[in-house]
Amino acid sequence: MKKNNFSNELKNNWQLYVLILPLTIWLLLYFIKPLWGIAIAFENYSPFKGILHSDFVGLDNFKDLMSGPSSIYFWRAFKNTLIISLYGIVFAFPIPIILALLFNEVKNSNYRKFVQTVTYLPYFISEVVVASLVISFLALNTGIVNVLIGNFFHIFGIEYSQIQFMLIPKYFRLIYISSGVWKSCGFDSIIYFAALCGVSPTLYEAAKIDGANKLKQIIHVSLPGITPTIVIMLIIRIGHILSIGYEKVLLLYNPMIYSTADILSTYTYRLGMENVNYGLSTAASLINSIIGFCLVIAANKISKKLTQTSLW
Repeated sequence: MKKNNFSNELKNNWQLYVLILPLTIWLLLYFIKPLWGIAIAFENYSPFKGILHSDFVGLDNFKDLMSGPSSIYFWRAFKNTLIISLYGIVFAFPIPIILALLFNEVKNSNYRKFVQTVTYLPYFISEVVVASLVISFLALNTGIVNVLIGNFFHIFGIEYSQIQFMLIPKYFRLIYISSGVWKSCGFDSIIYFAALCGVSPTLYEAAKIDGANKLKQIIHVSLPGITPTIVIMLIIRIGHILSIGYEKVLLLYNPMIYSTADILSTYTYRLGMENVNYGLSTAASLINSIIGFCLVIAANKISKKLTQTSLW
């Protein structure tokens, strides 16, 4: 009976199945099939022997990462990844929301479109260009940051010793987060601005009648109207808390600042590409994915319990 039902469904809606066929094939080839590579995490993998014939070592790679010779660097990368991600959530995550709220308050549509375009544009600049700009701005002698600080101090007759920002570990996280905010805050604000456009104007009119000023309208009308969107985006962000994009980090960091700049993605990259230890590299990546998965489940459950909003 079930077989007949499926046959009838396929016959009646074959056009829909044809439409999803390319996506299904893409999903199988690029997401499902590569999962076989997880086996490398449990092997002393050799490219010459392949996955099937490499020596099986069980959990040795994980033990090495957690408590063996590689544990110092693994836990350092884990800590750095966690700190940078938490900084991103605390300091960077609210900025697109604030920007969208500001856009919503601008009544001159031409001016708003101009400002939105200006803030969106950095998103389309490649990470290579962004990293080059950051390095140029923070360079000694010619960097605009050192020049401006030096000129400011010179006004008050204070001697300024230029700072090598890219060689001092404590500055890396600030540089990474601030450059990321500049690049993506405008583009990220689109989804919140779209949610704000869906808030009924009658709610604002009712708030005005009750004597609410602009700030109170934002607090009591705008923010509650986009709370479900904020919660869902936060859950997604938490899911990627250990998956910081390694491209910009690779372009910005150097051995002098590994203590604060080395993250799980770059550590995994160095294990695989520089140390040619594919088993450890895959094990580190698998741990990263498992922790991220657990964080998504936990964040979704907490959100569902507290706000009745969740991904599923």
